[in-house]
Amino acid sequence: MTSVTGRLPEKKELDRALNSSNAELIVVYGRRRVGKTFLIREHLKSAIVFELTGLHDEPLRRQLENFTLQLRTRTRRNDEPAQSWLQAFAQLKEFVTSQTSGPKKCVLFFDEFPWLAGRRSGFLAAFEEFWNSGASRDPKIMCVICGSAASWMISKVINTKGGLHNRATARIRLEPFSLCETKEYLQHRRIRLNDFQIAQLYMTVGGVPHYLQRIQPGKSAVQNIDELCFAKDGLLTNEFSNLYRALFDNSEQHEAVVRALAAKRQGLTRSELADAAGLKSGGTLSKVITDLTESGFIRAMPALYASRKNALLRLVDEYTLFYLCWIENNRMHGDNIWLTKSSGQKWKSWCGYAFENLCLKHIHQIKHALGISGVLTEEASWHSRPATKGESGAQIDLVIDRNDQCINVCEMKFTEGDFVIDKRYATELTRKLAVFRAGTQTRKSLFLTMVTSNPIRQNEYAQQLVANQVTLDELFR
Repeated sequence: MTSVTGRLPEKKELDRALNSSNAELIVVYGRRRVGKTFLIREHLKSAIVFELTGLHDEPLRRQLENFTLQLRTRTRRNDEPAQSWLQAFAQLKEFVTSQTSGPKKCVLFFDEFPWLAGRRSGFLAAFEEFWNSGASRDPKIMCVICGSAASWMISKVINTKGGLHNRATARIRLEPFSLCETKEYLQHRRIRLNDFQIAQLYMTVGGVPHYLQRIQPGKSAVQNIDELCFAKDGLLTNEFSNLYRALFDNSEQHEAVVRALAAKRQGLTRSELADAAGLKSGGTLSKVITDLTESGFIRAMPALYASRKNALLRLVDEYTLFYLCWIENNRMHGDNIWLTKSSGQKWKSWCGYAFENLCLKHIHQIKHALGISGVLTEEASWHSRPATKGESGAQIDLVIDRNDQCINVCEMKFTEGDFVIDKRYATELTRKLAVFRAGTQTRKSLFLTMVTSNPIRQNEYAQQLVANQVTLDELFR
């Protein structure tokens, strides 16, 4: 790959910084394998004059040795190795001065920034001194710092009270590809799958470029999933054991949270999550939730017309969910395992929940399909508990509460063929809308909105109940 697929807002922001008349400090963060390094290297390659990547779990001596080697490749000089980060940045400052005499901006790229800033290493203080003492006043300098530990990047750089307070000129949170970007990426690699098959892949491995890079042309989604996740040496067969450990300190707590959420697919409130994960509802839990949210593994869905404490936390990382449900307890490795498993009813039921997560990540596309992109909205979940024994509650995973006195009550369904609303489901939908109206006491117009993988077959129930329908192809836009 020699070009960056998608990433239009991110590339636009990088271009703005590259062409600005001020010094720029850009903070880039996002989960592991999402393509942060590739984006920076490819989009800014002609402007990068120095690059340093932190070494994982290596001592100060090795980090400084790496710095010296990288600087020597740029200066072609045999300077004495730095003994501290203050000395290292003094050498870097001298090198940068020799590079900023031209008309173009010079980009300094620090990758895996948290790995450079080990405890008592002095790196962060030295970087602050480098930036504040001169680099921040040089309009020819653009510094990009990048890291996978999202919460560290936010607390130590973006929201720090120290020397870098309010110094970042832009922040880029790089997320996995959308459906549209995933399709574009696969087509760029000459992989011809229809939207339904791409959606199946997306619900399994998400839009993570490193995972999608292993998709093979000429093979179906089921075949590719089989090789990635169930072959003995498949890329994702054991990825879970490394994923959280590489991102978070005390990753056992993060794993406990995602396991608890995987077991309760409709989501848990904070207090319910604390009980399910065996963690105290205090600062530690707050940090873990922030870590996982900023890294894109979980999502807080606010409850409609309710306090923040009633928000439902959901596991939305596709690979984590698929691993915990299908890969972890699989005792067999070999060919065609997934060909058998994917034809069962359990898979079809699981797809329903995975499709809900997919829809929650593409609310912008849903709003566009409904023609309400310009309307102020609040997206939330809603659920009610039965008032008396014998009554049924109701849960709606996506409510779009609109500022034009309307509410879209969304039902999301994933099927291989046309979706059919039969008499039984029509009765359930009617009851759900009535419970919602009574429970919220809303006077707004309610529009039942079906978001489906395939069109709804028109019958008397569909014509009577459904106000709007959004299909899978519209989520790819």
